[in-house]
Amino acid sequence: MIHTTSNLIMIRPKHFNYNVETAGSNFFQKRIDKLSQIQIKKKSVTEFNQLVKILNENNVDIDIYDDKEGIITTDSIFPNNWFSLHTDGSLYLYPMFSKNRRKERREDIITDLQKRYSVKNIIDLTSYEKENKFLEGTGSMVFDRKNKICYASISERTDKTLIEIVCDNLGFQKKLFSSYQSINNRRQLIYHTNVIMNIAEDYAIICLDSIDDKIDRNMVVNSLIDSGKKIIEISEDQLNNFAGNMLQVKNKKDEKLLVMSKCAYKSLQLSQVELIESFNKIIYSNLDTIETLGGGSARCMLAENFLEKK
Repeated sequence: MIHTTSNLIMIRPKHFNYNVETAGSNFFQKRIDKLSQIQIKKKSVTEFNQLVKILNENNVDIDIYDDKEGIITTDSIFPNNWFSLHTDGSLYLYPMFSKNRRKERREDIITDLQKRYSVKNIIDLTSYEKENKFLEGTGSMVFDRKNKICYASISERTDKTLIEIVCDNLGFQKKLFSSYQSINNRRQLIYHTNVIMNIAEDYAIICLDSIDDKIDRNMVVNSLIDSGKKIIEISEDQLNNFAGNMLQVKNKKDEKLLVMSKCAYKSLQLSQVELIESFNKIIYSNLDTIETLGGGSARCMLAENFLEKK
């Protein structure tokens, strides 16, 4: 099965800002009181465009949609949470924890994808919002598509029952665990799996220190080793600098690239950079404003498209 795609979907922001509804469980979010709304908008758009420029310079194929002017969505820059697209032609729509994030789901984007790509089946899980059950796409689930394994850190935004539905549909094994970060000397659940780990074709970058339970940790380690992944371990400090929130992509020349933020790159040790670069080129861009206010980084901004073009 194809693990890495050369086709990405991104949403250019118009209303990006700090989301009060998500801040209670996303401890990566921080306010920037010194910036006005106009300044925040300008900086977020500049950072978005710079990442797009770097991806384009490296021959990565991107479909870009602009935010709707009349729909105020602070987090639409992170589209991987509300949908995912798969090689079997399925399009999944996910139930979102934050009520204002549910407005990110766009019928016009779905319709455009159906026109241009082979969408065989839409699996709509959004009704589970009424039951307060949530699963936020490839934020909640990190897929090893090559080996058909789904890694998921359980939290209020990542429901175990819904993971089982997705894994049964896709024919994936599920590896469930809990992960934590230290906030004011207390261990708090991490909201999304894709901030602690990312899986490339031949390696995995992961903060094992965030998995407090030794049985869970050993289960994840053994699964990664058994599936042929080289484990590149990062510290909790590096996790807090978004070194887990990366994505391996391919470009039009079929070359592999690992996309990350400048903050994540600067947090890596030279030995880690050299090890990653033995597998693929690293590309990075400054996402400071987006990371600070949004609590997400490069991986969250990239929705993977595995659908066949018509």
